[in-house]
Amino acid sequence: MNATIAILLIQDGLTNGLLYALIALSILQVFLVTKVLWLPAGELVAFGALTMGVLNTENVPGTVWLLPCIGLAALLSWCWTAWRTHIWHGVSRQFVYSIIYPVLVSAIAWWASTQELSAWVRGVLTLLLVAPMGPLLYTAVFRPILHTSILTKLIVAVALHVVLVGAGLFFFGPEGLRSAPLIAGRIDVGFTRLSYQLVVVAVVSMALMLGLWAYFERTLWGKALRATAMNRLGARLAAVRIETAGLIAFGLAGFIGALAGVLISPITTIYYDSGFLLGLKGFIGVVCAGMVSFPLAVLGALGVGLLDAFASFYASSFRDVIVFAALVPVLMWRSLYVRHEDDES
Repeated sequence: MNATIAILLIQDGLTNGLLYALIALSILQVFLVTKVLWLPAGELVAFGALTMGVLNTENVPGTVWLLPCIGLAALLSWCWTAWRTHIWHGVSRQFVYSIIYPVLVSAIAWWASTQELSAWVRGVLTLLLVAPMGPLLYTAVFRPILHTSILTKLIVAVALHVVLVGAGLFFFGPEGLRSAPLIAGRIDVGFTRLSYQLVVVAVVSMALMLGLWAYFERTLWGKALRATAMNRLGARLAAVRIETAGLIAFGLAGFIGALAGVLISPITTIYYDSGFLLGLKGFIGVVCAGMVSFPLAVLGALGVGLLDAFASFYASSFRDVIVFAALVPVLMWRSLYVRHEDDES
């Protein structure tokens, strides 16, 4: 390996690491607010990338059918809960969000898929189609079981992951897809060259991270989410609606997943089941942070991206094995750290 190859690997590692960091942030903030281990985070990334890839071929993406199906499931779940609790307040709003919006956006996407669209317009259309899946899945699956244990939520999350993988195969097919870059070309920087796509990924990812920081630090609902993450009972006593906090958390997760899918689509070929590995690599970043720290989750995800890039160069057949094996010393270190804190207390 020479310096040129090392620089290229670092570029690829940082690009992938930023995308893993977005996934890690979505998993962590959902877990802190709702105690749901958001395993299907990678599936939303895959759906976003596949939607971009299909729109790039000027065909109708399977998302135009998938989104209304999820919306219908959300409405039925909401109505079932309302019937059991005899609380029907907000049914019209739920109908608009679960049925009217998915059908309207899907119709627009159906019409726009036959038009000559720029990469940025396809990206916006993908966000409109995929981002609402986060809160809709929360309403359909996790909202009725918020009071249950973490283990129950984990089992449900695994089941949802399997269902979404099957839905991806049904609506998108087994072929991999890749879209055109948002900005084509490269830029000379010193003694190396950077692709504009890398610059876009870096700028958008950093802007989103700063936006999330500002949201959690400066806005009322951001502070409510932080309070819910720290003490759910205390937040409820302080008039924070836990169900609404969960809806916002899943809304942010859906937007982050869709955005990551838009960014990763021009970088690599995505298949219907690619979300599993993407979600696991983002989850490693969350584990590195001890399931509590957003900055550490970002740093851990960047480390995963760098390790993934160098492992693909030295042993491409074992890259995933090497990345996941790196989780073992992290878990050992975390266990020793927790044991040390217990001894001190």
